[in-house]
Amino acid sequence: MSVTVTTPPSADTKPLVYKLNARDNNSYREESNNLFLLPSSNYLLSNLTIIRDRTTSSSDLSRAFQRVATQIIAKACDFLPVDEYEGITPTTSAFTGVRQTTKVCGVSILRAGASFEEPLRRAYSGPLSFGKILIQRDEETCLPALLYSKFPSDLVEQAVLILEPILATGGSICTAIDLIISKGVPEDRIIVANLITSRKAIEIVSSRYPKLRIVTAAIDEKLNAKCQLEPGVGDFGDRFYGTT
Repeated sequence: MSVTVTTPPSADTKPLVYKLNARDNNSYREESNNLFLLPSSNYLLSNLTIIRDRTTSSSDLSRAFQRVATQIIAKACDFLPVDEYEGITPTTSAFTGVRQTTKVCGVSILRAGASFEEPLRRAYSGPLSFGKILIQRDEETCLPALLYSKFPSDLVEQAVLILEPILATGGSICTAIDLIISKGVPEDRIIVANLITSRKAIEIVSSRYPKLRIVTAAIDEKLNAKCQLEPGVGDFGDRFYGTT
């Protein structure tokens, strides 16, 4: 099963053609101990197709992303500790379940990372707060520069979900991780929630932070001269917020 995604031709360019293939997608699942790639399915690939297609409207892209983000966040939450709970059903039967009780801080790398906040609010029933990081990447050198950060005062006591839809060079995410670790958060309490990552970013993050976990929906092999993923999605923040 495969889905072909094509870029409509312009007057002077020939479209590149990429294939999203379920078999290829699943082959990445075992590549590293800290990487989890969502299992491929028609549902996932159909939504990724909407997100990647340059003719997709901002509203349609947002809806498709929310559907995929829900799956990503759900898996990320699986890595969080839970407490056992003894309860009684309406039929007066006893049962044993679990409750989400771990304090979690969702840290958005602005502005695109904020797109994950609503799916996280819906998915996590435990104590939840949010932090913000603003990182600007130089368009010529592709190097990141930290401009702003704001965290809860008790960040060191929380598990951290870094919210970043696109990982390209790996520079921005490493800057964010280093900052969070510098605040006293252990590496093994950091999870990256991501839509699409490059192979390069995975290799960099996995080697530098072997105890950290990454949950993603897709891996793109290439970066272009502008340090953008190929096939990629273009500027995700602009497309999600309708500012293209």
